[in-house]
Amino acid sequence: MYAIVATGGKQYKVNPGMLLDVEQLEGAVGETVRLEAVLAVRTDDDGFKIGRPTVEKAAVVAQVMKHLKGPKVINFKYKRRKGYHRKVGHRQSLTRLKVLEISLNGAH
Repeated sequence: MYAIVATGGKQYKVNPGMLLDVEQLEGAVGETVRLEAVLAVRTDDDGFKIGRPTVEKAAVVAQVMKHLKGPKVINFKYKRRKGYHRKVGHRQSLTRLKVLEISLNGAH
Protein backbone atom coordinates (compact mmCIF):
# COMPACT_ATOMS: atom_id res chain seq x y z
CA MET A 1 0.00 0.00 0.00
CA TYR A 2 1.27 3.46 -0.88
CA ALA A 3 -0.03 6.98 -1.43
CA ILE A 4 1.00 10.08 -3.34
CA VAL A 5 0.75 13.07 -1.00
CA ALA A 6 1.37 16.79 -1.64
CA THR A 7 2.93 19.05 0.98
CA GLY A 8 5.16 22.08 0.77
CA GLY A 9 4.66 22.41 -2.97
CA LYS A 10 6.11 18.97 -3.65
CA GLN A 11 4.69 15.49 -4.14
CA TYR A 12 5.94 12.40 -2.30
CA LYS A 13 5.27 8.68 -2.60
CA VAL A 14 4.82 7.34 0.94
CA ASN A 15 4.52 3.87 2.48
CA PRO A 16 3.54 3.10 6.07
CA GLY A 17 6.63 3.02 8.27
CA MET A 18 8.91 5.12 6.05
CA LEU A 19 10.80 8.28 7.07
CA LEU A 20 10.22 11.40 5.01
CA ASP A 21 11.83 14.87 5.01
CA VAL A 22 9.36 17.62 4.01
CA GLU A 23 9.22 21.43 4.18
CA GLN A 24 8.86 22.54 7.78
CA LEU A 25 5.46 21.79 9.33
CA GLU A 26 3.83 23.07 12.49
CA GLY A 27 3.92 20.65 15.39
CA ALA A 28 6.19 19.62 18.23
CA VAL A 29 8.40 16.54 18.21
CA GLY A 30 6.28 13.47 18.97
CA GLU A 31 2.98 14.96 17.74
CA THR A 32 0.97 13.36 14.97
CA VAL A 33 0.04 15.35 11.86
CA ARG A 34 -2.50 14.59 9.15
CA LEU A 35 -1.62 15.26 5.54
CA GLU A 36 -5.00 15.73 3.85
CA ALA A 37 -3.80 16.42 0.28
CA VAL A 38 -3.69 12.80 -0.91
CA LEU A 39 -3.55 12.76 -4.71
CA ALA A 40 -3.63 8.98 -5.29
CA VAL A 41 -3.77 5.78 -3.26
CA ARG A 42 -2.74 2.23 -4.16
CA THR A 43 -4.23 -0.43 -1.88
CA ASP A 44 -3.75 -4.17 -1.82
CA ASP A 45 -7.43 -4.98 -2.30
CA ASP A 46 -9.20 -1.93 -3.84
CA GLY A 47 -6.66 -1.20 -6.56
CA PHE A 48 -5.68 2.33 -7.53
CA LYS A 49 -7.70 5.45 -6.65
CA ILE A 50 -6.90 8.78 -8.29
CA GLY A 51 -8.27 11.98 -6.80
CA ARG A 52 -9.76 14.93 -8.66
CA PRO A 53 -7.80 16.80 -7.32
CA THR A 54 -7.60 14.81 -4.06
CA VAL A 55 -8.99 11.48 -2.89
CA GLU A 56 -12.12 11.99 -0.77
CA LYS A 57 -11.72 11.27 2.98
CA ALA A 58 -8.14 10.04 2.52
CA ALA A 59 -5.32 11.18 4.78
CA VAL A 60 -1.80 10.20 5.68
CA VAL A 61 -1.13 10.12 9.43
CA ALA A 62 2.49 10.78 10.37
CA GLN A 63 4.49 11.46 13.52
CA VAL A 64 6.96 14.36 13.76
CA MET A 65 10.36 12.83 14.51
CA LYS A 66 12.47 16.01 14.51
CA HIS A 67 13.01 19.42 12.94
CA LEU A 68 16.25 19.87 11.03
CA LYS A 69 17.98 21.90 8.34
CA GLY A 70 18.80 20.65 4.87
CA PRO A 71 22.16 20.84 3.12
CA LYS A 72 23.68 24.24 2.42
CA VAL A 73 23.11 25.54 -1.09
CA ILE A 74 25.50 28.20 -2.42
CA ASN A 75 24.41 30.74 -5.03
CA PHE A 76 27.35 32.59 -6.58
CA LYS A 77 26.90 35.32 -9.17
CA TYR A 78 29.88 36.75 -11.03
CA LYS A 79 30.45 39.14 -13.90
CA ARG A 80 33.92 39.08 -15.36
CA ARG A 81 36.01 42.25 -15.53
CA LYS A 82 33.37 44.26 -13.67
CA GLY A 83 34.40 43.60 -10.08
CA TYR A 84 30.95 42.15 -9.35
CA HIS A 85 30.48 39.01 -7.35
CA ARG A 86 27.79 37.97 -4.91
CA LYS A 87 27.70 34.88 -2.72
CA VAL A 88 24.54 33.84 -0.89
CA GLY A 89 23.96 30.65 1.09
CA HIS A 90 20.69 29.02 2.09
CA ARG A 91 19.63 26.10 4.29
CA GLN A 92 16.03 24.95 4.09
CA SER A 93 14.15 24.16 7.31
CA LEU A 94 12.80 20.61 7.18
CA THR A 95 10.64 18.31 9.27
CA ARG A 96 11.32 14.57 9.42
CA LEU A 97 8.11 12.54 9.50
CA LYS A 98 7.49 8.86 10.16
CA VAL A 99 4.42 7.67 8.25
CA LEU A 100 2.17 5.73 10.63
CA GLU A 101 -0.77 4.86 8.39
CA ILE A 102 -2.69 5.70 5.25
CA SER A 103 -6.35 6.24 6.14
CA LEU A 104 -9.05 5.97 3.47
CA ASN A 105 -12.20 6.49 5.52
CA GLY A 106 -11.22 9.78 7.19
CA ALA A 107 -11.29 8.34 10.70
CA HIS A 108 -8.35 8.47 13.07
